[in-house]
Amino acid sequence: MQTKTSRADRMIRSLFGIILAVAASLQPLGAETLRVSTVTRPPFSMPANGSDTGFSMDLLAALADKLGWDYRIDRTAIFADMLRAVTDGEADLAIANISITAERETRMDFSQPIFESGLRIMVPGDQAGGPALWRALMSRDLLAAIAIAFVALTAGGMAMWYFERRAQPYFDRPARQALFPSFWWALNLVVNGGFEERVPRTPFGRLFGVLLVISSLFVVSLFVARITAVMTVDALNGSVNSVSDLYGKRVGTIEGSTAAGFLDRRDIAWQGYAGLDGLIAGFQAGDLDAVVFDAPILSYYATHEGRSTATMVGPVFLRENYGIVFPTGSPLVEDVNQALLALREDGTYEAIYRKWFGPRN
Repeated sequence: MQTKTSRADRMIRSLFGIILAVAASLQPLGAETLRVSTVTRPPFSMPANGSDTGFSMDLLAALADKLGWDYRIDRTAIFADMLRAVTDGEADLAIANISITAERETRMDFSQPIFESGLRIMVPGDQAGGPALWRALMSRDLLAAIAIAFVALTAGGMAMWYFERRAQPYFDRPARQALFPSFWWALNLVVNGGFEERVPRTPFGRLFGVLLVISSLFVVSLFVARITAVMTVDALNGSVNSVSDLYGKRVGTIEGSTAAGFLDRRDIAWQGYAGLDGLIAGFQAGDLDAVVFDAPILSYYATHEGRSTATMVGPVFLRENYGIVFPTGSPLVEDVNQALLALREDGTYEAIYRKWFGPRN
């Protein structure tokens, strides 16, 4: 009798264990701790004071709250490792600034777009627009030409003083006191054609004055031509204002990025970096004339850490969308898409957007 009772108890316990196991397997996905892969990409994902912050991190938190998720962040060192964690099954999803592309779609599943982006060009701050004139004016050749012009005007003015000092009241003063008035007379002769009331009176003074007027035409022409030439060379060799200006320049981007693919298609030579930190370090070191990468990433850097050393040029090009990635066939995709629509409808998405990027234009 005891044996039969013990056998029945064991069968009941086994059946109860099977029921618990089945019940656990049928629990909603939201009860699991999801593994989320990301990479540092300010302002989308970045560590701060021991926590994870940024636009994508705030959006992830809102999704988790909507879907009842519990999740763990795994921050990788480089972008490719983040995607590899998803394709290798080491992460349930990845979120940062992940562009939705046809090639990536063959290896993983995307959510609906979470951010509209594109590519843009960042250059050193001293390459933007106005400083080209300053560099032209401060070139060594032009400064030398200006110095020579000052010496020539001073010498011409003093020569006129020598001829006219006894015939012209304006020049009737000692040589030391006549230095600046004579220079001023010669400068006005070149710029304005001279003073009508101070016309030379001696034969030598008149002859010398005519020679100064004629020679000044050549001096002014050469001066203007020199400024134009220096600025033209500067525009051709130094400035980057659009994609067409990237040819022959030292261009940098991140390996495997959509920017790298774009540069390859345009046959623009580029230097690749494994991650954003290396790219920015190369830019700060002066190794690059321009950086081509995601517009919001570069804009955030240029307006924060690099606001005195970097500037954005040209419009956004190659428009693209960011999305959340999942392993192929993941059951999470549909729930996330529905939650994203709900977050847009109730204003949560817009509030997160304004927090990081301000009001939409």
